[in-house]
Amino acid sequence: MRPLKRFLQSEAVRRVSCWLASLYIRLVYVTGAWRVIGGEIPERFWRDGKPFILAFWHGRLLMMPYSWDHGKTIHTLISHHKDGQLLARTVSHFGIKSVTGSSSRGGASALRTLVKILKNGEYVGVTPDGPRGPRMRASEGIISIARLSGAPIIPVAFGSTGGRCLSSWDRFLLAWPFGRRVLVWGEPITVARDAAPQDEETARRRVEDALNAVTAEADRQTGRTPVEPAPVSNASSEGGAL
Repeated sequence: MRPLKRFLQSEAVRRVSCWLASLYIRLVYVTGAWRVIGGEIPERFWRDGKPFILAFWHGRLLMMPYSWDHGKTIHTLISHHKDGQLLARTVSHFGIKSVTGSSSRGGASALRTLVKILKNGEYVGVTPDGPRGPRMRASEGIISIARLSGAPIIPVAFGSTGGRCLSSWDRFLLAWPFGRRVLVWGEPITVARDAAPQDEETARRRVEDALNAVTAEADRQTGRTPVEPAPVSNASSEGGAL
């Protein structure tokens, strides 16, 4: 292995990189003028101590640590991929815990863990289109978590006047320091424990539509051109981790 490549893959470099990433997220937060739409929705659950599943698209995960009440414990579903593990380290600087696995690809153990967390009264965060897409298309995994736990799914998205949507598969929104920001929350979506397969598909589409709606509203509120979901023909039901 070449010295530079070995250096970049070293444990110390990864640790420092995640720390610097967390500092950047803090900088974006403190230099922004924030507005929250629908904030009473999660507040009601936090106040009453009722668990829920936080749902957001992979492309909007940058500022998700600041969508959260840090007095409440949340566990995010993180993929086995190297990028996922870097994300886990980054969000750990905000007190966010991680569960490694995928909600629908060989992730039975992760799914059981998430359901147990919710039944214990804590919270779970899931990106239904992660870790590899297709963009803004919900996997079925989040529906399984909701059905088995009885916890509702609450969608959220952030928007920013300053920043750039990268050319990555998820059109990741990299917000710049300073500028106007907005968080948009959607209404809770529940899945019956005895839901039939067709009912689960209906719920999956509701989650997908709700997430696309709050994301489009966040972009509208900040004057951005909305990001289009991947074509349906390319969509898949797999995924569901960061």
